[in-house]
Amino acid sequence: MRNADTAADAPRTGARLVRFGRHPVRWHTALLTVWTALWFVVADRHGAVSWHYLRTGEELLFGEIPGGGLGLYANHPELQIGPVSFVVAGLFTPFPEAVGEKLADAFMSGLGLYMLVLVGRTAADHYRGTGLNHRHLQQRVLVAGAAFIPMWVEVAVRFGHLDDVLALFFTTLAVRALVRGNATAVGVLLALAVDSKPWAVGFLSLLLALPRSVRLRAGAWVVGLVAAAWLPFYLTHLDTFAAAHFTIPNQPDSALRWFGVNDPGTPWWDRPAQMTLGMALGALAVRRHRWAAVVVLAADARIVLDPSVYTYYNASVLLGTLIWDSIGQRRLVPWVSWIALISLYGSTLLVPSDSARGLIRLAFAVGSVLYVLWWPQRTLRSRRGPTVSAGPSAEQDPVAPVPGVGSVRRVFPGQRPRSDGQARSVSSSAYTSGSG
Repeated sequence: MRNADTAADAPRTGARLVRFGRHPVRWHTALLTVWTALWFVVADRHGAVSWHYLRTGEELLFGEIPGGGLGLYANHPELQIGPVSFVVAGLFTPFPEAVGEKLADAFMSGLGLYMLVLVGRTAADHYRGTGLNHRHLQQRVLVAGAAFIPMWVEVAVRFGHLDDVLALFFTTLAVRALVRGNATAVGVLLALAVDSKPWAVGFLSLLLALPRSVRLRAGAWVVGLVAAAWLPFYLTHLDTFAAAHFTIPNQPDSALRWFGVNDPGTPWWDRPAQMTLGMALGALAVRRHRWAAVVVLAADARIVLDPSVYTYYNASVLLGTLIWDSIGQRRLVPWVSWIALISLYGSTLLVPSDSARGLIRLAFAVGSVLYVLWWPQRTLRSRRGPTVSAGPSAEQDPVAPVPGVGSVRRVFPGQRPRSDGQARSVSSSAYTSGSG
């Protein structure tokens, strides 16, 4: 929608706008921008702890350095980073090291802010025609986003983990594509997430939210692009398989300790169990018509079974709660996001006992899984015209014909069937313009 149209709609809907030059900016976006800048300043003083891994990997992959090239992962198993991340890191190589690092920090921070906008527009698309109050949606995104930003700055600025940042960014785009009805884009974007960071495999359960008629095509894109990114390393250097067994210390405050796992390092079964549990919980969420919980469930599986407890892991959880609070439920106060922030980040700062911090992490993960999967959700009001509800709170088959309407084709979450039976993606202009 053009800016003039956006501005014209604002008085009618009560939406608040500020202006940046000639361009109107949503009031909640302006506040979140300031909030991001404040956290950026705080974190940047001791930032980019791990950025050197990206620089080293990029130089090894693309430079003529012994042990690099397609032998990268065979010779450097500690680089648990996908090739797409090294490609993006290469964008900052032409700059002096200090300048490139600051530019990367700013770039990753900006992606987090853009993801908040994407989640808000995706929620508006998903609830289009249900009587959603879009001012309330903006408030939800503002409050949940205020919890999300500290953890995003943690991964983007303090640690400089471009690989995790890209995996979460591509996953957010995949959620957007799912709601807009673009199956090919869902497959491509999920593949890019996995090609950025392997643990993003847990998000592949989002494919199950697609109609069966297009699910195979999206899955084929995932398989093809993941194979294209990773197979050259494995086929040319068989030692690359050893990288999958790279271990890290099992820290005293890991939730694994509460399962009786006291190994000094990563158990051999741990990584496969993380991915399997995340995908299984995601599949259960889709089956229970709560696909918006897939990201938080996969993130829960990661923090419960990972032997490490780095605070940047929490960014994936906060993205998951942001998506759930914006799309998965319609309560005005997004309290799941704030419980996540206080439990996972607050306990790190305030709780001195290693064992207690591990228990808090375990309790949050188990509690959030039970909540998003089984807590009763309000049923949506019927959408205008013949509809198929694919909302996470619907207690009916999200792709089944609506009684009294007749048979319609299967549709994506957030779509309405056209009169000719073909699914049509709804517009996010309701969120960007404030219209209902």
